[in-house]
Amino acid sequence: MTREYDVITFDCYGTLIDWDGGIRSGFAASARRAGVEIDLDAALAAYHTIEPQVEAGEYRPYRQVLAETAQRAAAMLGWPMDDDTAQFFAATLPQWTPFDDTNPALERLHAAGYRLGILSNVDDDLLAATIRHFTAPIDLIVTAQQVGSYKPDTGHFIAARERIGGLRWLHVAQSHFHDVVPAARLGLPVVWVNRKREPLPPDGPAPLAEVPDLRAFVEWIEGRG
Repeated sequence: MTREYDVITFDCYGTLIDWDGGIRSGFAASARRAGVEIDLDAALAAYHTIEPQVEAGEYRPYRQVLAETAQRAAAMLGWPMDDDTAQFFAATLPQWTPFDDTNPALERLHAAGYRLGILSNVDDDLLAATIRHFTAPIDLIVTAQQVGSYKPDTGHFIAARERIGGLRWLHVAQSHFHDVVPAARLGLPVVWVNRKREPLPPDGPAPLAEVPDLRAFVEWIEGRG
């Protein structure tokens, strides 16, 4: 069977790793450590609002982004999180676990002969710790630390294209804002894994395809031959 693509890259956190579950567990562990109570739903919502603002500033290591975002989110909820607790929150990231469909999907794609990669808004060491959760080999890694910027800037995609060369490449991601927008801007085919069943933004751009999870993505790409 002739494959349409040679390389499939993924966003990591939110696409392969349960990002929301990880943030909630990070706040829960941090609150227990500090001896405070916190509304985890409110903390998660605040985190999602604040992190893009922090990432939009001057580039800094992702550990600092995690820590600052956690502190600002906690402050919105009336908890003055100290620096030690913020660093503890950041250090929980390697413990955040994959979605149930992640490893079966990666294994199936690897067995079919695809080269797999990750384009992630994270530091090298944090991603290296996360990759231990995966049961299929990851051949290409592009991090924010390597390119000195955070998606939706296009640095990850430009670096990946340079490394991939002329091979046929498909990107797959959960975040329309962080991944679909910059990929479309560069004319790269991208599949939106719309785990949260979000509506397509009125101004687009539309992905090549939209699927609810990675199981459906594998079925979609197998159906294309």
